[in-house]
Amino acid sequence: MKKLNPMGIGPKMAIILLPWLAFTIILSITKETAFKYSSTNTKLLLIPGIILMIASLMFYFSTVRMLLKGLKETKLMTTGPYSLCQHPLYASLLLGIIPALSLILNSWLVLTSSVVGYFLLKRYIKIEENELNSIFGEEYMNYKRETPVFFPKRGKIINI
Repeated sequence: MKKLNPMGIGPKMAIILLPWLAFTIILSITKETAFKYSSTNTKLLLIPGIILMIASLMFYFSTVRMLLKGLKETKLMTTGPYSLCQHPLYASLLLGIIPALSLILNSWLVLTSSVVGYFLLKRYIKIEENELNSIFGEEYMNYKRETPVFFPKRGKIINI
């Protein structure tokens, strides 16, 4: 049986997204007042930012654990985080970790990294989807029909 590429499109996205994220962080720190959400009471952003970061990291590492299991067994993962959306690893990064960092740093500019990442995802995701389709065929097509691509299902609770 054919094996899955363990890196997926991560490196293709990272080569653009990581420098962009670093640039926005550096610019936010050096031009501190230019990109702030709020110049008063930054604790109102810091506390939700920390809470969102913790929850997003838990979701991210739960997804990594399942991904590694799926890669080891060459099994299509459809439960846990994968029941919420087809690409929970990218979703946790772009919808959780980066926005949390944006709140922690009190910088809307950092949040633009999620937008850049989303466009990169849309550009490259077909590579992963074609690979999954070639390995899992009808099982993957059924999963794809039933599960949102990126934005998680509302109201669904999972155990991580």
